Amino acid sequence: MSDEDHVIVTVGLTKEYPFGETTIKAINGIDFALERGDYATIVGPSGSGKTTFLNLIGSIDSPTSGEIYFDGKKISEMTGTELRDLRRTKVGFVFQAFNLLEILTASENIALPMIINGTPAREREDRVQELLEIIGMPDRGNHFPMELSGGERQRVAIARALANKPEVILLDEPTGQLDSNTSREIMDYLIKINEEENVTLIVVTHEDSIATKAKRPLTIIDGKIYEGILESFLSIKAIEEGTL
Repeated sequence: MSDEDHVIVTVGLTKEYPFGETTIKAINGIDFALERGDYATIVGPSGSGKTTFLNLIGSIDSPTSGEIYFDGKKISEMTGTELRDLRRTKVGFVFQAFNLLEILTASENIALPMIINGTPAREREDRVQELLEIIGMPDRGNHFPMELSGGERQRVAIARALANKPEVILLDEPTGQLDSNTSREIMDYLIKINEEENVTLIVVTHEDSIATKAKRPLTIIDGKIYEGILESFLSIKAIEEGTL
């Protein structure tokens, strides 16, 4: 497989944090490649490095050492303008807390990234309506976040992440505040988006039922990444939850 088939590649990716007189390796020399159109999930114990890894490949944070390539280009060699363009147009972010602006309607929240990007008004309006259709909320665009359920708010957050047609969407515990039925509904929409929009997805989750539905389930333990859902993670999770 050629490098052109990969949207994200990391080589020896390491992130260290000072801790007293020593350092903690949150990410420990990860070599990783993600194909275009892939749908990956990442599980792991609390503090294992999942969110740190997401922040690094999304260029929210910088590594201590190692390299990250996006579309074949080193992030470390990008100019400030190129990094802003990467975050604004090529990568979408979805967080557990929704992060919607309460003073804006659902449609206005979705349109916000396009306004920042200078998208013409008519094009914005068409894209917003298209996204409302995709997330199953064609008639809810004029509602404010406080008038929406948790699941609807997260769908709006996902639509906002899709607004500028990014290549990759990074989702950090997108169902963490939702009940099991709503979580399944959100994940069904993500699968639909992955298949119909060909958007590459990386989802950090604690939920086995979500992780196992991915094309590529992954586990991060002690700052290292592994293919599949490791039995050692399931044992740690059972201990944390008091079920073992």
